[in-house]
Formats: sequence, C-alpha cells, structure tokens
Amino acid sequence: MTTGKQMILGMHLGNGYGSQTSAWRAPGVDPANYTSFDAQVRYAQAAERGKFAFLFLPDFLGEQRDLSRESLMITLDPMLTLAAIARETSRIGLVATGSTTFMEPFNLARQFKALDIMSHGRAGWNAVTTSDPAAAANYGKTIAPRPERYQRAHETIQIVQALWGSWEQGAWLKDTASGRFADNAKIRPINLRGEYVASRGPLPLPPSEQGQPVIFSAGGGANGAEIAGRYASGVVGAVFTIDDAREQREALREAARRAGRNPDEVKFFAGVMPAIAATKREALDRRVALGELTVADRVPYLSAMLSLPVPLTLEQLDLPLTAEQLASARPNPYDPRSVRALEVASEGWTIRDVLAHGVIDYHPTPVGPASVTADHLQEWFEAGACDGFWISIDVNEDGIDTFVDEVVPILQARGLYHDDYEGSTLRENLGAPDQYGLDPRLMSADS
Repeated sequence: MTTGKQMILGMHLGNGYGSQTSAWRAPGVDPANYTSFDAQVRYAQAAERGKFAFLFLPDFLGEQRDLSRESLMITLDPMLTLAAIARETSRIGLVATGSTTFMEPFNLARQFKALDIMSHGRAGWNAVTTSDPAAAANYGKTIAPRPERYQRAHETIQIVQALWGSWEQGAWLKDTASGRFADNAKIRPINLRGEYVASRGPLPLPPSEQGQPVIFSAGGGANGAEIAGRYASGVVGAVFTIDDAREQREALREAARRAGRNPDEVKFFAGVMPAIAATKREALDRRVALGELTVADRVPYLSAMLSLPVPLTLEQLDLPLTAEQLASARPNPYDPRSVRALEVASEGWTIRDVLAHGVIDYHPTPVGPASVTADHLQEWFEAGACDGFWISIDVNEDGIDTFVDEVVPILQARGLYHDDYEGSTLRENLGAPDQYGLDPRLMSADS
C-alpha cells in the first residue's frame, strides 16, 4: 500500500567505473574510463532515461586509496565533469561537492552559478566541511578545529548566496535600441565580511532558469544538521537502519524548524548500493568477483564487526561461521553495519558470501532480483525513513541501465515513482522553493 507520495532518486556518479573498488576490472568496462568524459556522459544519460532527479558527484581532496589495486573514488574534477554532462542532457540535476574549508566563497559562487546557467537551472552545490589531514596538506594547511570549520561554513554559504543574488533579477536589459546592456543599480556589491571569509562582490552573472543553484549537504552530527536545516534543500545521508534514518531525518527537520523554515523543504536521501541479478546467487557471484582483490583485507574487519574473540582466517573464507563462532559473535556497538553482518552470517553463508552481501559497504545492499531492491526502497520510504535515495551502482557500465530497466518500472507500477520529470530545473524536480540570494527568513532570524 503506497502513501500517495512519490520518492525522489539521485544517482551517485564517481570515478567512471562504479562504487566497487574493482569495477575498473569488470567485464565490458574500459579500464581507461577514469579519464573518459564520454563514459560519464553515457552514464548520466542512462540515469536521465530513468527520470533521476539528480546526479551526485562527491569530491575528496586527499585521495588515499591503494592505487596498486584499487581505482580512485572520484572523477577527474566534479565541475568539469558536470559541465560536459550539462551539454548532453536536459533534465537531470547536477550536484557537485565543494569544500567550504579550502575554497573561497567567490570561486564557489562563480563556478556553481556558471554551471547553473550552462545547464539552464539544474545545478546544486553540496556544501561540506573538510576534516581530512591529507586534504589539508594538499593546500599547505592543517585541519582547523571543528567549531572554526563550521563557522567558516556558515559564513561561506551565506556569502555565496549573497553573491548569487548580487546581480538582481531584471538587471540584464539587453536593450539594443537604447544601448543599455544592464542596469547598474541592480548589480551591486555585497560587502560581507565574516571572521574567516569575505567578499566585496558583485558576482557578474545573471540568474538561471531556477534563479540560483540548490544547496545540498552531506554532513552528519549536530553541526551538519544545523547547516542542512538552515540552508539545504537536499541531504545525502549514510544510514544503515530504518530507525537510524528516521532519527537523522527528524533531526534535519527539527533544525529546519528552528531556522524558521518549513521542514518539508529539506529532503533526506538515504544511500543504497544494490546488487542486482536474475537470482540472489548470481548477484552474490557478481559481488564476489568484484571483491576478489580486497577480500583478504576485509576478513579481519569482519572479525572486528562481529566482536569475535578469535579472528577469522582466510582458510575459512569458503566456509560458514562455526556454531561456536556464532555463539560468541556480538554486533560491534561502534559499527552500525555490524547488526546486519551478524544477521547474514547467521543465515549460514560462507564468509566470502557474507562479504558479498555488502556488509562492509558504505550503505545497505539489497541482493537479488530487481524486486528485492524495489522492496527495500519501498519499505524505507513508506516507513518515513527518507524522502528518496541516492543510488550507488556497483559497475556503471551495465548497472545503471539494469536499475533503470528493471527497478524503475517496478517502482512506477507500484505508484512510488514518477513517470516523467515534474519540470526542467532541479528546484522543480526536488520540490524546492524559489530562492534568489539569501533566504530572507534566515536574515530576519539572525537580526
């Protein structure tokens, strides 16, 4: 039974391969796709065919993977990738991460609004703080204390939005008869200075079809909720249970209420990493093949997740946990994924198959035919755990089309997902309110 509401879907688009670290070696994948903008455009077009509201491109300023075996996690550059995609798509939103910790407000404002204009109103900015020392080292800096990082984030977001509104609507005259290109009185400096960042302005860019980019957030905890509640229209989350998702969603909604906003303006997206095939065994075999190079590293981690007094060994990889091991196993209270790991292990799967269930992945992994993923999405959505999902596909080359061709029709048939886009802009497709410049509700709340 559906609620009458429909979920919103976003697609995680990262390194040109997929979310699994060995996706670059998968059958049919060009291992050079890391540098292929054509591949990224192809994946974006597949997601647009599935009526996804947005693409989500994370960014990591201090990549630390073992590149001897694994691919990088991110694209060459999120903004350049989305610029290429913008020219070959027409409806899907384009959301990229930009650090408030190491980027200046004027640069952020200019890049994201230019993308918004290029895409005719489809850009979104995932405004995040950065706490990675490796990222700081790349900028010749050290990581500032948390209060400083979040204060800088508030200042940066407010300055960016003020800059976006500094070229007022109606300022661009383009009057060839009178010779008036623009109305200077409507293009004004903002002259904002905070404790950590400042900008005079104005930003010499007119509004897009949606006015200005949509703010997203991906931060957790009380500070992240405060950022999201004040500014964001979309929040991409990492949650592993319905109860946890409900709690995080309500924290965001409460933060929005405190900021004087309608909590329905803040959409919470739970992450999902589906493993889809005709049968569960085939889906597991797909993940087993993708985890071939990393399984040895994950066995000790699984031992820690299950709080086993004697660690698992590689010799047991193709065997299930023994009765004695299961009797002593306990979910690790510091890892929210561990409850699911113990549940899967208790079903009698081999250790290799337990790992193939995605119990160490960043998001829940429904395994099996497309209906299993559809059931997962429906259960969470109808439980009020989220407003939608951001889907992280294991291998982009075939996985995005599989999701679009097999999962999306099930959701549509159940009345849970739209048949077409609601509009041409990201703001329309998220149901986000109009905004140009700073939100006047926040300005009055601060005064």
